[in-house]
Amino acid sequence: QKRWRGYYVRKYIHNYYALKKYLEAVSVNNAFVRNELQEYVETKENEEKMKDLEKKEKEMKYQARKMHYLLSTEQIAGIYNSPFRKSPDPMELLLRNSKPLSHRRKQVKSPFAYELYDWPTCKKPPAFVAALPLPPIGRQKPQGPFRDTAEVLWQRYKPLEPTLRVAESINSPLEKAREGIKREEWRNPIHDNEFLPFSSYNKNENEKYEPSLCKSGKYVREAYGTKHFREVYPKKWIADKDFRTVAPSIFLFEKFGKSYSRAGQIV
Repeated sequence: QKRWRGYYVRKYIHNYYALKKYLEAVSVNNAFVRNELQEYVETKENEEKMKDLEKKEKEMKYQARKMHYLLSTEQIAGIYNSPFRKSPDPMELLLRNSKPLSHRRKQVKSPFAYELYDWPTCKKPPAFVAALPLPPIGRQKPQGPFRDTAEVLWQRYKPLEPTLRVAESINSPLEKAREGIKREEWRNPIHDNEFLPFSSYNKNENEKYEPSLCKSGKYVREAYGTKHFREVYPKKWIADKDFRTVAPSIFLFEKFGKSYSRAGQIV
């Protein structure tokens, strides 16, 4: 039995040769799948590269059309056609083969044009047909549980019945009375001292004229600012003579206000 079980298991359950064939088939299938995936990746990379190249070419063509003013002329060489180079730059060749960008002109609509003229289907202004008048509404009572028209109108236009909070004022009656008194006092002020003009003011013997502080002194032209520019108190002097200046005075300044000219001569 032991030998029979070993023979049966190795032939029908764990067959070495069948397992070897299966593994060979799996390896072949894996190699085939790997090749297919590698080809797919390469095609995708090539497509991405082609798209990038096309995008770059479009960008270069657009830039060439945009910078067409940098193209060199017969008299002056452009920035891409340096005389120190053996051959011009590829951008110079691209500028020669490209056309400049055209300026788009804005379509200015006429102020007198009708708005509906711009419609692609309308060649003439449409003629609007006036709507037909509606038929008169019958006065028969509509079928259904509807109330009378007079009752509905009375409920719609009935007078307002405000609540106590809305009808009454926020302020108390005492505050209202105080505000009214303040307004009356501000509107009708009472002055005990009546305004009297100057002529009638002097007629009153009991009241005397009270001069202001500015007008109480004698009107005299002050010497400060015209004769001298500092106050001098001779009583406070220690010596009888004034201080001597260290530097000599200027002779020309001493004649200021003392000499006059007569026909260009100084007297």
